[in-house]
Amino acid sequence: MSENLLTPSEQGYNGQGYQLTTMDKFIGLARSKSMWPLPFATSCCGIEFMSTMASHYDIARFGSERPSFSPRQADMLLVAGTIAKKMAPVLRQVYEQMAEPRWVIAIGACASSGGVFDTYSVLQGIDKVIPVDVYVPGCPPRPEQIIDGVMKLQDLVKNEAYSRRDSPEYKAMLATYGINVN
Repeated sequence: MSENLLTPSEQGYNGQGYQLTTMDKFIGLARSKSMWPLPFATSCCGIEFMSTMASHYDIARFGSERPSFSPRQADMLLVAGTIAKKMAPVLRQVYEQMAEPRWVIAIGACASSGGVFDTYSVLQGIDKVIPVDVYVPGCPPRPEQIIDGVMKLQDLVKNEAYSRRDSPEYKAMLATYGINVN
């Protein structure tokens, strides 16, 4: 008999010509490499995001080549720029229209914390109305930083448990934002 047919690794069990893994890791890997972005750009960070989609930086290398302009066909919301308080309900509606699982990246200082606009009319961070998974700093952030944020989100998605979205903790977190989950 051969020595050890199955060798354990971090990803699962390896054999000659095959690899066994868990369903969580398999689904996480598939999801992380096929995220469809929905850009919600309002100001200068949107211009930087446009250059990220262009040929020089090419976000398509990360499985995000299909930008969706319909929330029902996207799973990664990229909020770039200043969000006025009057726009907050629209942003929240867009988030709620996205199907689960959905993830959010706050791009730039304005989306993350209101930036230099500490006024009555500017939302001081989109995390006041929707949950945020990754923050990309900068005013405006360079395309390399946006790509780094997408890569960080891919790592988060790849390592997320398949059943996390059904957990009581996740539902309680959404309830703190006033978002109802069926």
